[in-house]
Amino acid sequence: MGRPLPAGVPHVALFVTCLVDLMRPATGFAAVRLLEDAGCRVSVPQSQTCCGQPAYNAGDRKDARDIARLTIEAFEEYDYIVAPSGSCAAMIRVHYPGLFSDDAAMLERANAVAAKTWELTAFLVDVLDYRPSGVTFAQTVTYHDSCSGLRELGVKQQPRALLDAVGGLSLAEGDNAETCCGFGGLFCVKYPDISVAMTDKKLDDILSTGAATVLGGDLGCLMNVAGRARRRGKHINAWHVAEVLAGMTDQAGPIAGDAEDAGGPGNEPD
Repeated sequence: MGRPLPAGVPHVALFVTCLVDLMRPATGFAAVRLLEDAGCRVSVPQSQTCCGQPAYNAGDRKDARDIARLTIEAFEEYDYIVAPSGSCAAMIRVHYPGLFSDDAAMLERANAVAAKTWELTAFLVDVLDYRPSGVTFAQTVTYHDSCSGLRELGVKQQPRALLDAVGGLSLAEGDNAETCCGFGGLFCVKYPDISVAMTDKKLDDILSTGAATVLGGDLGCLMNVAGRARRRGKHINAWHVAEVLAGMTDQAGPIAGDAEDAGGPGNEPD
């Protein structure tokens, strides 16, 4: 569980994420709808940029620190920071403090921001005890657990608890739901052959469930899997879990339904 809710309506800042901003704004709108339905006041700081994870993963500590400092300045005034991404939320919550281990003043600010940063489904369940109502999605779905959300933040049961409240939805778990999809940000660029092999194994596991749709909490993973499915001629719909929970799947087609909506190694020809 998180810290106690502040008095009155919690003021939540949405960390939009780069992929949501550039590739899938519908996920951001769905996150806002869910947070507002759960009783939050939601703001989207206009000065936000990337969380700094690409620089951090590339070993560029200076740029990662500079980006982290900007993010802290943009978000520290809010009660909570919520991201529809375990990857970005983990960067802020887990890794920001380590970037400022040699700067006592910034370390204190980084720790404060980290403590109030949450992945979307974890925030809805663990902090707000929220469940959607009146939402239906009459399909059999399977769920992909993204690495950062699962391993760094403990996000596993929260999205499933929320999906359990969606009318008509049936969840078919894959044997390898917790296995990496092969995206990994820079990993798929540096090691494309390994990445594609991992994606194929993940896709095969998803298809083996018989589900028509795969859901997840990280857009990069979903774009990667859906793009690879399209290249292999396999039909599987993909939506960010927020879009299903908010009843907004009619607002945009499935992820990677068009060539310009795909990404990752799955978007490369065989």
